[in-house]
Amino acid sequence: MARATGIGSLPGTDVREALKGVREVLGDGHLPYLPELPARGPGADMVGRGAALLVELPVDLQPSGWRFVDRPGRDAERAAAYLRQDLDELAEAFDGYEGDLKVQVTGPWTLAAAVELNRGEKAVSDEGAVRDLVGSLSEGLRVHLARVQALVPGARLVLQVDEPSLPAVLAGRLSTASGYGHLRAVDPQVVATGLRDVLAAAPEGTVTVVHCCDPGIPLPLLRQTGTGAIALDTTGLTPQRWESVAATVESGVAVWAGCLPTDGSGTARAAAAAVERGWTDAGMPRAGLRDLVATPACGLAGLTPEGAWRVLRAAVDVAAEWSERAES
Repeated sequence: MARATGIGSLPGTDVREALKGVREVLGDGHLPYLPELPARGPGADMVGRGAALLVELPVDLQPSGWRFVDRPGRDAERAAAYLRQDLDELAEAFDGYEGDLKVQVTGPWTLAAAVELNRGEKAVSDEGAVRDLVGSLSEGLRVHLARVQALVPGARLVLQVDEPSLPAVLAGRLSTASGYGHLRAVDPQVVATGLRDVLAAAPEGTVTVVHCCDPGIPLPLLRQTGTGAIALDTTGLTPQRWESVAATVESGVAVWAGCLPTDGSGTARAAAAAVERGWTDAGMPRAGLRDLVATPACGLAGLTPEGAWRVLRAAVDVAAEWSERAES
């Protein structure tokens, strides 16, 4: 049956309330997750949170953003403290839980596109720095997933790797530190290898998904990474892009359809119908709708708490619609 989940971020600063809401809305047969609350400030943002998982690659926050440094500073400690707090609250909110549980991590290419080297250029500009980052993130992710599993032993973990900057990395659209040029595009095979290495850090049997909400999401490349699923924004897909979605499904990679706008303007009925239309027009059987996961197009941090819960409940309704239509 089709299921629903959220992508990652939620509004507000109270992680206990956020986890309570996630379990209430998604804990019955859907896919609850450990949310991110960027409104808490630096260190709770996706880049700071991802950097907090790195092993032996300390970061600190500079006026221009996160930067690798020789020793961890106050900002890195704050990011680690947020993560510890979230895991403590997760253990309490999901005490006794048995079922799928999703955790998100910022992917290696989005981290490399955001975190600066000591000299001020983005890490993605240095092949050696990228190799170090991929290895460090992989090791940190192993430790993180093991801790989550120990805190919620009845959970079947699902790993989501967020890569919103991936198309810019591949297209050479990232600005240099001076702002007068662009960094070189990264070879697609190098990108695929880095993602494959990070995904391989998940324990055997863990469901993996790569999420990218950019319209230029490179579906053929992501199919090469070994991911079990790809999460994408389906709200503006053209017929040609739906053909690529069909090729993804035919290759054995599942699809998470980001069918609900993050501004809260969508309705469950319209979202379900739009995906069904694109799906069937691309030649895929209606019965395959039961294998989809309904999500917002991206994170919901820009909404009010009430608006965010409304979107997540709409995702649950979309999943129910797909399950019903798959049987018709």
